[in-house]
Amino acid sequence: MSTYTAPLDDIRFALYDVLAADALFARLGYTDATRDVLDAVLEEAARFSSSVLAPLNAIGDQGCVFDKASASVTTPPGFKQAFDQFVEGGWTGLTAAPEFGGQGLPHTMGVPLNEMVNAANLAWGNFPLLSHSAIDALRQHGEDWQREVFMRPLVEGRWTGTMCLTEPHCGTDLGLLRTRAEPNDDGSFAVSGTKIFITAGEHDLSDNIVHLVLAKLPDAPPGPKGISLFVTPKFRVGRDGAVGGRNALRCGSIEHKMGIKGSATCVMHFDGARGYLVGQSHKGLQAMFTMMNTARLGVGLQGLGLSERAYQNALRYSRERLQSRALPGARFPDKPADPIIVHPDVRRMLLTVKSLVEGSRLLGLHAATLIDIASHADDAGERERADVLVSFLTPVAKACQTEWGVECTYHALQCYGGHGYIAEHGMEQLSRDARITTLYEGTTGIQALDLIGRKTAASQGAGLKLFLAEIDGFCSAHDGNATLAEFISPLRAKATEWAGLTQRVLQRAAGDADELGAASHDYVFYSGYVALAYWWARSVAAAEASSRGEAFIDAKRETARFYFARILPRTLMHAAGIEAGAASLMALDAERFGA
Repeated sequence: MSTYTAPLDDIRFALYDVLAADALFARLGYTDATRDVLDAVLEEAARFSSSVLAPLNAIGDQGCVFDKASASVTTPPGFKQAFDQFVEGGWTGLTAAPEFGGQGLPHTMGVPLNEMVNAANLAWGNFPLLSHSAIDALRQHGEDWQREVFMRPLVEGRWTGTMCLTEPHCGTDLGLLRTRAEPNDDGSFAVSGTKIFITAGEHDLSDNIVHLVLAKLPDAPPGPKGISLFVTPKFRVGRDGAVGGRNALRCGSIEHKMGIKGSATCVMHFDGARGYLVGQSHKGLQAMFTMMNTARLGVGLQGLGLSERAYQNALRYSRERLQSRALPGARFPDKPADPIIVHPDVRRMLLTVKSLVEGSRLLGLHAATLIDIASHADDAGERERADVLVSFLTPVAKACQTEWGVECTYHALQCYGGHGYIAEHGMEQLSRDARITTLYEGTTGIQALDLIGRKTAASQGAGLKLFLAEIDGFCSAHDGNATLAEFISPLRAKATEWAGLTQRVLQRAAGDADELGAASHDYVFYSGYVALAYWWARSVAAAEASSRGEAFIDAKRETARFYFARILPRTLMHAAGIEAGAASLMALDAERFGA
Protein backbone atom coordinates (compact mmCIF):
# COMPACT_ATOMS: atom_id res chain seq x y z
CA MET A 1 0.00 0.00 0.00
CA SER A 2 1.29 3.45 -0.85
CA THR A 3 1.81 6.00 1.90
CA TYR A 4 2.13 9.76 1.98
CA THR A 5 4.00 12.31 4.09
CA ALA A 6 3.52 15.97 3.27
CA PRO A 7 6.77 17.48 1.89
CA LEU A 8 6.73 20.45 4.27
CA ASP A 9 10.41 21.25 3.91
CA ASP A 10 10.18 21.81 0.16
CA ILE A 11 6.83 23.61 0.43
CA ARG A 12 8.33 26.04 2.94
CA PHE A 13 11.38 26.52 0.72
CA ALA A 14 9.16 27.35 -2.25
CA LEU A 15 6.93 29.70 -0.24
CA TYR A 16 9.49 31.54 1.84
CA ASP A 17 12.92 31.21 0.19
CA VAL A 18 11.98 31.37 -3.49
CA LEU A 19 8.75 33.38 -3.54
CA ALA A 20 9.16 35.39 -0.30
CA ALA A 21 5.42 34.87 0.13
CA ASP A 22 5.33 35.99 3.76
CA ALA A 23 6.73 39.40 2.78
CA LEU A 24 4.31 39.58 -0.15
CA PHE A 25 1.35 38.83 2.12
CA ALA A 26 2.38 41.61 4.51
CA ARG A 27 2.64 44.06 1.61
CA LEU A 28 -0.82 43.08 0.38
CA GLY A 29 -2.38 43.72 3.78
CA TYR A 30 -2.85 40.18 5.04
CA THR A 31 -1.99 41.17 8.59
CA ASP A 32 -2.89 37.77 10.06
CA ALA A 33 -0.72 35.83 7.60
CA THR A 34 2.43 35.82 9.74
CA ARG A 35 5.08 33.14 9.43
CA ASP A 36 3.90 31.53 12.68
CA VAL A 37 0.31 31.35 11.44
CA LEU A 38 1.31 30.03 8.02
CA ASP A 39 3.55 27.36 9.56
CA ALA A 40 0.76 26.27 11.88
CA VAL A 41 -1.60 25.95 8.91
CA LEU A 42 0.93 23.88 6.98
CA GLU A 43 1.62 21.59 9.93
CA GLU A 44 -2.05 20.91 10.59
CA ALA A 45 -2.82 20.42 6.89
CA ALA A 46 0.03 17.91 6.75
CA ARG A 47 -1.28 16.06 9.80
CA PHE A 48 -4.85 15.87 8.48
CA SER A 49 -3.81 14.81 4.98
CA SER A 50 -1.31 12.20 6.08
CA SER A 51 -3.18 10.67 9.00
CA VAL A 52 -6.86 11.06 8.06
CA LEU A 53 -7.12 11.17 4.27
CA ALA A 54 -4.19 9.06 3.06
CA PRO A 55 -5.34 5.85 4.81
CA LEU A 56 -8.72 6.18 3.03
CA ASN A 57 -7.23 6.31 -0.46
CA ALA A 58 -7.26 2.56 -1.11
CA ILE A 59 -10.71 2.23 0.50
CA GLY A 60 -12.03 4.93 -1.78
CA ASP A 61 -10.94 2.90 -4.80
CA GLN A 62 -13.84 0.55 -4.01
CA GLY A 63 -16.12 3.31 -5.27
CA CYS A 64 -19.36 5.03 -4.37
CA VAL A 65 -22.69 3.19 -4.22
CA PHE A 66 -25.76 4.42 -6.12
CA ASP A 67 -29.24 3.47 -4.95
CA LYS A 68 -31.62 3.75 -7.90
CA ALA A 69 -34.80 3.72 -5.83
CA SER A 70 -33.83 6.74 -3.74
CA ALA A 71 -31.49 8.28 -6.35
CA SER A 72 -28.93 8.58 -3.53
CA VAL A 73 -25.16 8.11 -3.47
CA THR A 74 -23.22 6.69 -0.54
CA THR A 75 -19.54 7.59 -0.42
CA PRO A 76 -16.88 5.02 0.60
CA PRO A 77 -16.43 4.14 4.30
CA GLY A 78 -14.69 6.90 6.23
CA PHE A 79 -15.29 9.65 3.66
CA LYS A 80 -18.16 11.23 5.62
CA GLN A 81 -16.22 11.23 8.89
CA ALA A 82 -13.17 12.74 7.18
CA PHE A 83 -15.34 15.46 5.62
CA ASP A 84 -16.85 16.29 9.01
CA GLN A 85 -13.34 16.70 10.44
CA PHE A 86 -12.39 18.87 7.47
CA VAL A 87 -15.35 21.13 8.12
CA GLU A 88 -14.77 21.24 11.89
CA GLY A 89 -11.17 22.27 11.24
CA GLY A 90 -12.33 25.27 9.21
CA TRP A 91 -10.55 24.13 6.07
CA THR A 92 -13.49 24.86 3.76
CA GLY A 93 -13.16 28.56 4.57
CA LEU A 94 -9.38 28.86 4.83
CA THR A 95 -9.03 31.49 2.09
CA ALA A 96 -12.63 32.74 1.96
CA ALA A 97 -13.68 36.24 3.02
CA PRO A 98 -14.35 36.71 6.76
CA GLU A 99 -17.67 38.44 6.06
CA PHE A 100 -18.97 35.11 4.78
CA GLY A 101 -17.47 33.01 7.55
CA GLY A 102 -14.02 32.45 6.07
CA GLN A 103 -10.61 32.88 7.67
CA GLY A 104 -9.38 35.40 5.11
CA LEU A 105 -5.93 33.90 4.52
CA PRO A 106 -4.24 34.50 1.16
CA HIS A 107 -5.39 32.43 -1.80
CA THR A 108 -1.83 31.16 -2.05
CA MET A 109 -2.22 29.22 1.19
CA GLY A 110 -4.90 27.10 -0.44
CA VAL A 111 -2.31 25.71 -2.84
CA PRO A 112 -0.23 23.63 -0.39
CA LEU A 113 -3.47 22.51 1.29
CA ASN A 114 -4.86 21.33 -2.05
CA GLU A 115 -1.60 19.65 -3.01
CA MET A 116 -1.58 17.70 0.25
CA VAL A 117 -5.24 16.72 0.01
CA ASN A 118 -4.83 15.59 -3.61
CA ALA A 119 -1.73 13.57 -2.81
CA ALA A 120 -3.41 11.95 0.16
CA ASN A 121 -6.75 11.15 -1.45
CA LEU A 122 -7.61 12.62 -4.83
CA ALA A 123 -11.11 11.16 -5.03
CA TRP A 124 -12.07 12.61 -1.63
CA GLY A 125 -10.53 15.94 -2.55
CA ASN A 126 -12.95 16.33 -5.46
CA PHE A 127 -15.88 16.89 -3.09
CA PRO A 128 -14.67 20.23 -1.66
CA LEU A 129 -12.86 21.25 -4.87
CA LEU A 130 -15.82 22.65 -6.77
CA SER A 131 -17.27 24.30 -3.68
CA HIS A 132 -14.37 26.76 -3.87
CA SER A 133 -15.11 27.34 -7.54
CA ALA A 134 -18.79 27.98 -6.77
CA ILE A 135 -17.81 30.44 -4.04
CA ASP A 136 -15.65 32.37 -6.50
CA ALA A 137 -18.41 32.52 -9.11
CA LEU A 138 -21.02 33.72 -6.61
CA ARG A 139 -18.61 36.23 -5.07
CA GLN A 140 -17.84 37.82 -8.42
CA HIS A 141 -21.16 37.49 -10.22
CA GLY A 142 -23.94 36.80 -7.71
CA GLU A 143 -26.40 39.26 -6.23
CA ASP A 144 -25.96 40.37 -2.62
CA TRP A 145 -28.69 38.05 -1.36
CA GLN A 146 -27.21 35.11 -3.29
CA ARG A 147 -23.82 35.68 -1.69
CA GLU A 148 -25.39 35.72 1.76
CA VAL A 149 -27.74 32.80 1.23
CA PHE A 150 -25.50 30.45 -0.77
CA MET A 151 -21.90 31.49 -0.09
CA ARG A 152 -22.01 31.34 3.68
CA PRO A 153 -23.04 27.65 3.96
CA LEU A 154 -20.57 26.80 1.19
CA VAL A 155 -17.77 28.55 3.06
CA GLU A 156 -18.77 26.88 6.30
CA GLY A 157 -18.85 23.48 4.60
CA ARG A 158 -22.47 22.74 5.44
CA TRP A 159 -23.20 22.69 1.71
CA THR A 160 -21.08 21.71 -1.28
CA GLY A 161 -21.10 22.97 -4.87
CA THR A 162 -21.02 21.62 -8.40
CA MET A 163 -20.44 22.92 -11.91
CA CYS A 164 -23.02 21.61 -14.42
CA LEU A 165 -21.84 22.20 -17.99
CA THR A 166 -21.56 19.00 -20.00
CA GLU A 167 -24.53 17.33 -21.68
CA PRO A 168 -24.70 13.94 -23.45
CA HIS A 169 -24.36 15.53 -26.91
CA CYS A 170 -22.20 18.51 -25.97
CA GLY A 171 -18.91 18.80 -24.15
CA THR A 172 -16.51 21.57 -25.09
CA ASP A 173 -18.93 23.17 -27.57
CA LEU A 174 -21.33 24.62 -25.02
CA GLY A 175 -23.20 26.53 -27.68
CA LEU A 176 -24.98 23.24 -28.43
CA LEU A 177 -26.46 22.76 -24.96
CA ARG A 178 -30.19 22.06 -24.66
CA THR A 179 -30.92 22.67 -20.98
CA ARG A 180 -33.66 25.32 -20.65
CA ALA A 181 -34.68 27.80 -17.98
CA GLU A 182 -38.25 29.10 -18.02
CA PRO A 183 -39.09 32.20 -15.93
CA ASN A 184 -41.44 31.75 -12.95
CA ASP A 185 -43.79 34.42 -11.62
CA ASP A 186 -41.73 34.90 -8.45
CA GLY A 187 -38.52 35.82 -10.30
CA SER A 188 -37.03 32.34 -10.12
CA PHE A 189 -36.60 29.98 -13.07
CA ALA A 190 -37.60 26.41 -13.85
CA VAL A 191 -34.47 24.60 -15.04
CA SER A 192 -34.92 21.46 -17.17
CA GLY A 193 -32.33 19.27 -18.86
CA THR A 194 -29.74 16.56 -18.35
CA LYS A 195 -26.12 17.10 -17.37
CA ILE A 196 -23.42 14.43 -17.32
CA PHE A 197 -19.99 14.00 -15.70
CA ILE A 198 -21.06 16.10 -12.70
CA THR A 199 -18.47 15.74 -9.99
CA ALA A 200 -20.08 15.45 -6.52
CA GLY A 201 -23.52 15.86 -8.08
CA GLU A 202 -25.03 13.64 -5.37
CA HIS A 203 -23.49 12.34 -2.12
CA ASP A 204 -24.01 11.95 1.61
CA LEU A 205 -21.38 14.39 2.90
CA SER A 206 -23.32 17.66 3.24
CA ASP A 207 -26.83 18.93 4.01
CA ASN A 208 -27.37 20.53 0.60
CA ILE A 209 -25.69 20.64 -2.82
CA VAL A 210 -25.56 23.90 -4.77
CA HIS A 211 -25.60 23.22 -8.51
CA LEU A 212 -24.44 26.00 -10.81
CA VAL A 213 -26.14 25.11 -14.08
CA LEU A 214 -25.65 26.47 -17.58
CA ALA A 215 -28.96 26.80 -19.44
CA LYS A 216 -30.69 28.88 -22.09
CA LEU A 217 -33.57 31.28 -21.57
CA PRO A 218 -36.50 31.28 -24.01
CA ASP A 219 -35.21 34.42 -25.73
CA ALA A 220 -31.60 33.23 -25.90
CA PRO A 221 -29.70 33.93 -29.11
CA PRO A 222 -28.10 30.86 -30.70
CA GLY A 223 -24.63 29.71 -29.78
CA PRO A 224 -22.53 30.34 -26.69
CA LYS A 225 -23.64 33.96 -26.42
CA GLY A 226 -27.10 32.72 -25.42
CA ILE A 227 -26.05 30.84 -22.29
CA SER A 228 -27.05 31.89 -18.76
CA LEU A 229 -26.02 30.59 -15.35
CA PHE A 230 -28.42 29.47 -12.62
CA VAL A 231 -27.86 28.52 -8.99
CA THR A 232 -30.09 25.49 -8.48
CA PRO A 233 -29.86 23.76 -5.07
CA LYS A 234 -30.72 20.14 -4.26
CA PHE A 235 -33.13 21.40 -1.59
CA ARG A 236 -35.05 24.55 -2.42
CA VAL A 237 -33.74 27.73 -0.85
CA GLY A 238 -35.70 30.97 -0.52
CA ARG A 239 -34.29 34.45 -0.86
CA ASP A 240 -34.41 34.68 2.93
CA GLY A 241 -32.22 31.59 3.25
CA ALA A 242 -35.02 29.30 4.39
CA VAL A 243 -34.48 25.73 3.17
CA GLY A 244 -37.54 23.95 1.84
CA GLY A 245 -38.32 20.58 0.30
CA ARG A 246 -36.48 18.59 -2.33
CA ASN A 247 -36.02 20.43 -5.61
CA ALA A 248 -37.09 18.89 -8.91
CA LEU A 249 -33.72 17.38 -9.70
CA ARG A 250 -32.18 13.97 -9.13
CA CYS A 251 -29.18 11.81 -9.83
CA GLY A 252 -29.93 9.32 -12.61
CA SER A 253 -26.79 7.21 -12.22
CA ILE A 254 -23.09 7.38 -11.43
CA GLU A 255 -20.34 6.56 -13.86
CA HIS A 256 -18.13 3.48 -13.59
CA LYS A 257 -14.68 4.90 -14.13
CA MET A 258 -11.04 4.03 -14.69
CA GLY A 259 -9.99 5.92 -11.58
CA ILE A 260 -11.07 8.35 -8.83
CA LYS A 261 -13.76 5.81 -8.00
CA GLY A 262 -14.42 7.34 -4.60
CA SER A 263 -15.54 10.56 -6.33
CA ALA A 264 -19.20 10.51 -7.39
CA THR A 265 -19.42 11.36 -11.09
CA CYS A 266 -23.12 11.78 -11.73
CA VAL A 267 -25.74 12.03 -14.43
CA MET A 268 -28.09 14.78 -13.20
CA HIS A 269 -31.66 15.30 -14.36
CA PHE A 270 -33.31 18.69 -13.86
CA ASP A 271 -37.10 18.64 -14.30
CA GLY A 272 -38.33 22.16 -13.74
CA ALA A 273 -36.01 22.63 -10.77
CA ARG A 274 -36.24 26.05 -9.14
CA GLY A 275 -33.12 28.11 -9.76
CA TYR A 276 -31.99 31.72 -9.71
CA LEU A 277 -30.15 33.63 -12.41
CA VAL A 278 -26.52 34.39 -11.51
CA GLY A 279 -25.21 37.54 -13.17
CA GLN A 280 -26.69 38.86 -16.39
CA SER A 281 -28.89 36.86 -18.73
CA HIS A 282 -27.00 35.41 -21.72
CA LYS A 283 -23.70 36.12 -19.91
CA GLY A 284 -23.39 32.78 -18.16
CA LEU A 285 -20.12 31.75 -19.75
CA GLN A 286 -18.37 34.74 -18.18
CA ALA A 287 -19.50 33.62 -14.73
CA MET A 288 -18.80 29.97 -15.46
CA PHE A 289 -15.27 30.71 -16.60
CA THR A 290 -14.64 32.21 -13.17
CA MET A 291 -15.37 28.76 -11.80
CA MET A 292 -13.51 27.05 -14.60
CA ASN A 293 -10.27 28.98 -14.15
CA THR A 294 -10.29 28.31 -10.41
CA ALA A 295 -10.96 24.64 -11.05
CA ARG A 296 -8.28 24.40 -13.75
CA LEU A 297 -5.56 25.59 -11.39
CA GLY A 298 -6.96 23.19 -8.79
CA VAL A 299 -6.82 20.26 -11.19
CA GLY A 300 -3.23 21.12 -12.05
CA LEU A 301 -2.47 20.67 -8.36
CA GLN A 302 -4.06 17.23 -8.55
CA GLY A 303 -1.38 16.20 -11.03
CA LEU A 304 1.26 17.67 -8.74
CA GLY A 305 -0.09 15.91 -5.63
CA LEU A 306 -0.26 12.51 -7.31
CA SER A 307 3.28 12.96 -8.65
CA GLU A 308 4.60 13.79 -5.17
CA ARG A 309 2.99 10.74 -3.60
CA ALA A 310 4.18 8.50 -6.42
CA TYR A 311 7.72 9.86 -6.03
CA GLN A 312 7.82 9.24 -2.29
CA ASN A 313 6.83 5.62 -2.69
CA ALA A 314 9.09 4.94 -5.67
CA LEU A 315 12.03 6.49 -3.84
CA ARG A 316 11.45 4.36 -0.76
CA TYR A 317 11.09 1.21 -2.84
CA SER A 318 14.20 2.01 -4.89
CA ARG A 319 16.24 2.35 -1.71
CA GLU A 320 14.94 -0.92 -0.28
CA ARG A 321 14.62 -3.22 -3.30
CA LEU A 322 17.78 -5.29 -3.85
CA GLN A 323 18.37 -6.31 -7.45
CA SER A 324 21.63 -6.94 -9.32
CA ARG A 325 24.88 -5.06 -8.81
CA ALA A 326 25.88 -1.54 -9.81
CA LEU A 327 27.62 -1.56 -13.19
CA PRO A 328 31.02 -0.37 -11.84
CA GLY A 329 30.89 -3.02 -9.10
CA ALA A 330 29.10 -3.75 -5.83
CA ARG A 331 28.13 -0.67 -3.83
CA PHE A 332 26.93 -2.75 -0.89
CA PRO A 333 29.13 -5.85 -0.86
CA ASP A 334 27.72 -6.95 2.50
CA LYS A 335 24.30 -7.43 0.88
CA PRO A 336 23.26 -10.06 -1.67
CA ALA A 337 22.58 -7.32 -4.23
CA ASP A 338 22.57 -3.55 -4.48
CA PRO A 339 19.42 -1.45 -4.06
CA ILE A 340 18.01 -0.49 -7.44
CA ILE A 341 18.63 3.22 -6.85
CA VAL A 342 22.25 2.60 -7.91
CA HIS A 343 21.15 1.84 -11.46
CA PRO A 344 21.26 4.76 -13.93
CA ASP A 345 17.86 4.08 -15.46
CA VAL A 346 16.12 4.01 -12.08
CA ARG A 347 17.85 7.27 -11.19
CA ARG A 348 16.69 8.72 -14.53
CA MET A 349 13.09 7.98 -13.64
CA LEU A 350 13.37 9.25 -10.07
CA LEU A 351 15.14 12.45 -11.08
CA THR A 352 12.62 13.08 -13.83
CA VAL A 353 9.81 12.91 -11.29
CA LYS A 354 11.70 14.92 -8.67
CA SER A 355 12.60 17.71 -11.09
CA LEU A 356 9.07 17.97 -12.48
CA VAL A 357 7.46 17.89 -9.04
CA GLU A 358 9.63 20.52 -7.39
CA GLY A 359 9.58 22.78 -10.42
CA SER A 360 5.83 22.58 -10.97
CA ARG A 361 5.19 23.22 -7.26
CA LEU A 362 6.66 26.67 -7.84
CA LEU A 363 4.63 27.11 -11.03
CA GLY A 364 1.42 26.50 -9.06
CA LEU A 365 2.39 28.67 -6.12
CA HIS A 366 3.48 31.50 -8.42
CA ALA A 367 0.07 31.46 -10.14
CA ALA A 368 -1.61 31.66 -6.74
CA THR A 369 0.48 34.65 -5.63
CA LEU A 370 -0.60 36.42 -8.82
CA ILE A 371 -4.24 35.88 -7.86
CA ASP A 372 -3.55 37.47 -4.47
CA ILE A 373 -1.79 40.40 -6.13
CA ALA A 374 -4.61 40.83 -8.67
CA SER A 375 -7.18 41.09 -5.88
CA HIS A 376 -5.27 42.93 -3.13
CA ALA A 377 -2.45 45.10 -4.53
CA ASP A 378 -2.89 48.83 -3.99
CA ASP A 379 -1.64 49.78 -7.44
CA ALA A 380 -4.16 49.27 -10.26
CA GLY A 381 -1.39 48.65 -12.78
CA GLU A 382 0.11 45.92 -10.64
CA ARG A 383 -3.30 44.28 -10.27
CA GLU A 384 -3.85 44.33 -14.02
CA ARG A 385 -0.41 42.90 -14.79
CA ALA A 386 -0.93 40.08 -12.30
CA ASP A 387 -4.33 39.27 -13.80
CA VAL A 388 -2.93 39.13 -17.34
CA LEU A 389 -0.02 36.94 -16.26
CA VAL A 390 -2.08 34.44 -14.27
CA SER A 391 -4.51 34.18 -17.19
CA PHE A 392 -1.55 33.30 -19.41
CA LEU A 393 -0.10 30.79 -16.95
CA THR A 394 -3.37 29.01 -16.11
CA PRO A 395 -3.55 26.81 -19.25
CA VAL A 396 0.19 26.12 -18.95
CA ALA A 397 -0.21 24.96 -15.35
CA LYS A 398 -3.32 22.88 -16.01
CA ALA A 399 -2.00 21.17 -19.14
CA CYS A 400 1.54 20.54 -18.00
CA GLN A 401 0.99 19.63 -14.37
CA THR A 402 -1.64 17.06 -15.29
CA GLU A 403 0.29 15.53 -18.19
CA TRP A 404 3.38 15.45 -15.99
CA GLY A 405 1.22 13.71 -13.40
CA VAL A 406 0.52 10.93 -15.89
CA GLU A 407 4.22 10.74 -16.76
CA CYS A 408 5.40 10.83 -13.17
CA THR A 409 3.04 8.15 -11.91
CA TYR A 410 4.12 6.03 -14.89
CA HIS A 411 7.81 6.41 -13.98
CA ALA A 412 7.13 5.72 -10.32
CA LEU A 413 5.20 2.56 -11.12
CA GLN A 414 7.97 1.50 -13.48
CA CYS A 415 10.48 1.67 -10.62
CA TYR A 416 8.57 -1.17 -8.99
CA GLY A 417 8.78 -3.41 -12.03
CA GLY A 418 6.02 -6.03 -12.03
CA HIS A 419 5.18 -5.23 -8.42
CA GLY A 420 3.97 -1.80 -9.54
CA TYR A 421 1.22 -3.48 -11.54
CA ILE A 422 -0.09 -5.25 -8.45
CA ALA A 423 -2.84 -3.46 -6.55
CA GLU A 424 -1.44 -4.06 -3.06
CA HIS A 425 1.36 -1.53 -3.61
CA GLY A 426 -1.08 1.24 -4.57
CA MET A 427 0.95 2.51 -7.50
CA GLU A 428 -1.49 1.40 -10.19
CA GLN A 429 -4.26 3.35 -8.45
CA LEU A 430 -2.19 6.53 -8.63
CA SER A 431 -1.66 5.95 -12.36
CA ARG A 432 -5.36 5.35 -12.96
CA ASP A 433 -6.37 8.36 -10.91
CA ALA A 434 -3.92 10.61 -12.75
CA ARG A 435 -5.44 9.93 -16.15
CA ILE A 436 -8.63 11.92 -15.57
CA THR A 437 -6.78 15.11 -14.69
CA THR A 438 -5.80 15.63 -18.33
CA LEU A 439 -9.48 15.40 -19.33
CA TYR A 440 -11.81 17.19 -16.95
CA GLU A 441 -12.06 20.98 -16.58
CA GLY A 442 -10.87 21.22 -20.17
CA THR A 443 -8.68 18.64 -21.90
CA THR A 444 -5.02 19.22 -22.59
CA GLY A 445 -5.93 20.10 -26.17
CA ILE A 446 -8.37 22.75 -24.97
CA GLN A 447 -5.72 24.25 -22.67
CA ALA A 448 -3.27 24.34 -25.56
CA LEU A 449 -5.76 26.14 -27.81
CA ASP A 450 -6.63 28.54 -25.01
CA LEU A 451 -2.97 29.40 -24.50
CA ILE A 452 -2.05 30.01 -28.10
CA GLY A 453 -5.42 31.42 -29.15
CA ARG A 454 -7.03 33.54 -26.44
CA LYS A 455 -4.02 34.08 -24.21
CA THR A 456 -1.42 34.76 -26.92
CA ALA A 457 -2.81 35.53 -30.38
CA ALA A 458 -5.89 37.45 -29.24
CA SER A 459 -3.93 39.48 -26.68
CA GLN A 460 -0.89 40.12 -28.89
CA GLY A 461 1.19 38.08 -26.47
CA ALA A 462 0.52 40.29 -23.46
CA GLY A 463 0.98 37.56 -20.86
CA LEU A 464 4.02 36.09 -22.57
CA LYS A 465 5.69 39.50 -22.69
CA LEU A 466 5.18 39.93 -18.95
CA PHE A 467 6.62 36.51 -18.20
CA LEU A 468 9.58 37.00 -20.52
CA ALA A 469 10.24 40.34 -18.83
CA GLU A 470 10.27 38.57 -15.46
CA ILE A 471 12.74 36.00 -16.77
CA ASP A 472 14.91 38.74 -18.27
CA GLY A 473 14.88 40.65 -14.99
CA PHE A 474 16.07 37.58 -13.10
CA CYS A 475 18.80 36.81 -15.64
CA SER A 476 20.02 40.41 -15.65
CA ALA A 477 20.11 40.51 -11.87
CA HIS A 478 22.43 37.51 -11.87
CA ASP A 479 24.72 38.41 -14.76
CA GLY A 480 28.25 37.78 -13.61
CA ASN A 481 27.15 35.33 -10.89
CA ALA A 482 29.50 32.43 -11.53
CA THR A 483 27.47 29.99 -9.45
CA LEU A 484 24.41 30.53 -11.66
CA ALA A 485 26.08 30.97 -15.06
CA GLU A 486 25.37 27.38 -16.12
CA PHE A 487 21.62 28.08 -15.78
CA ILE A 488 21.35 31.74 -16.78
CA SER A 489 22.81 31.36 -20.27
CA PRO A 490 20.52 28.53 -21.48
CA LEU A 491 17.50 30.10 -19.77
CA ARG A 492 18.09 33.41 -21.54
CA ALA A 493 18.52 31.58 -24.87
CA LYS A 494 15.26 29.68 -24.40
CA ALA A 495 13.38 32.87 -23.54
CA THR A 496 14.63 34.47 -26.75
CA GLU A 497 13.69 31.40 -28.75
CA TRP A 498 10.21 31.35 -27.12
CA ALA A 499 9.55 34.90 -28.29
CA GLY A 500 10.72 34.09 -31.82
CA LEU A 501 8.66 30.92 -32.11
CA THR A 502 5.58 32.80 -30.96
CA GLN A 503 6.07 35.58 -33.48
CA ARG A 504 6.49 33.14 -36.36
CA VAL A 505 3.42 31.10 -35.42
CA LEU A 506 1.26 34.21 -35.22
CA GLN A 507 2.57 35.39 -38.58
CA ARG A 508 1.67 32.07 -40.22
CA ALA A 509 -1.72 32.04 -38.53
CA ALA A 510 -2.58 35.37 -40.12
CA GLY A 511 -2.79 33.49 -43.43
CA ASP A 512 -4.06 30.13 -42.16
CA ALA A 513 -6.05 29.75 -38.95
CA ASP A 514 -5.11 26.05 -38.73
CA GLU A 515 -1.56 27.10 -37.88
CA LEU A 516 -2.62 27.95 -34.33
CA GLY A 517 -4.22 24.55 -33.76
CA ALA A 518 -1.30 22.76 -35.39
CA ALA A 519 1.22 24.43 -33.09
CA SER A 520 -0.89 24.45 -29.92
CA HIS A 521 0.14 21.13 -28.35
CA ASP A 522 3.84 21.70 -28.80
CA TYR A 523 3.50 25.34 -27.80
CA VAL A 524 1.92 24.66 -24.39
CA PHE A 525 4.61 22.14 -23.49
CA TYR A 526 7.43 24.28 -24.81
CA SER A 527 6.04 27.01 -22.56
CA GLY A 528 5.85 24.69 -19.57
CA TYR A 529 9.41 23.43 -19.88
CA VAL A 530 10.85 26.94 -20.21
CA ALA A 531 8.77 28.08 -17.24
CA LEU A 532 10.22 25.27 -15.13
CA ALA A 533 13.74 26.14 -16.27
CA TYR A 534 13.11 29.61 -14.84
CA TRP A 535 11.90 28.19 -11.55
CA TRP A 536 14.82 25.79 -11.29
CA ALA A 537 17.29 28.63 -11.86
CA ARG A 538 15.50 30.66 -9.19
CA SER A 539 15.50 27.65 -6.87
CA VAL A 540 19.26 27.33 -7.10
CA ALA A 541 19.68 31.06 -6.48
CA ALA A 542 17.36 30.92 -3.46
CA ALA A 543 19.02 27.81 -2.05
CA GLU A 544 22.49 29.35 -2.37
CA ALA A 545 21.28 32.47 -0.56
CA SER A 546 19.56 30.54 2.22
CA SER A 547 20.86 29.24 5.50
CA ARG A 548 19.82 25.70 4.66
CA GLY A 549 22.30 22.91 4.99
CA GLU A 550 24.79 21.79 2.40
CA ALA A 551 22.83 18.63 1.60
CA PHE A 552 19.67 20.60 0.73
CA ILE A 553 21.55 23.13 -1.41
CA ASP A 554 23.48 20.39 -3.20
CA ALA A 555 20.25 18.49 -3.94
CA LYS A 556 18.68 21.57 -5.50
CA ARG A 557 21.73 22.30 -7.64
CA GLU A 558 22.16 18.72 -8.88
CA THR A 559 18.45 18.34 -9.63
CA ALA A 560 18.54 21.61 -11.55
CA ARG A 561 21.52 20.34 -13.54
CA PHE A 562 19.60 17.18 -14.37
CA TYR A 563 16.59 19.25 -15.46
CA PHE A 564 18.64 21.51 -17.73
CA ALA A 565 20.61 18.58 -19.19
CA ARG A 566 17.83 16.03 -19.69
CA ILE A 567 14.37 17.62 -19.45
CA LEU A 568 14.77 21.09 -20.94
CA PRO A 569 16.04 19.58 -24.25
CA ARG A 570 12.49 18.34 -24.80
CA THR A 571 11.91 21.87 -26.06
CA LEU A 572 13.96 20.96 -29.13
CA MET A 573 11.30 18.46 -30.16
CA HIS A 574 8.47 20.85 -29.39
CA ALA A 575 10.16 23.68 -31.26
CA ALA A 576 10.48 21.43 -34.31
CA GLY A 577 6.79 20.59 -34.07
CA ILE A 578 5.86 24.26 -33.85
CA GLU A 579 8.01 25.14 -36.85
CA ALA A 580 6.64 22.23 -38.92
CA GLY A 581 3.37 24.08 -39.49
CA ALA A 582 -0.07 22.75 -40.34
CA ALA A 583 0.56 21.15 -43.73
CA SER A 584 1.56 17.67 -42.56
CA LEU A 585 -1.40 17.56 -40.15
CA MET A 586 -4.13 18.78 -42.50
CA ALA A 587 -3.13 17.28 -45.87
CA LEU A 588 -4.62 13.78 -45.43
CA ASP A 589 -8.32 13.58 -46.29
CA ALA A 590 -10.47 12.35 -43.40
CA GLU A 591 -11.71 9.28 -45.34
CA ARG A 592 -8.12 8.20 -46.01
CA PHE A 593 -7.27 7.69 -42.36
CA GLY A 594 -8.53 4.13 -42.70
CA ALA A 595 -11.53 2.08 -41.67
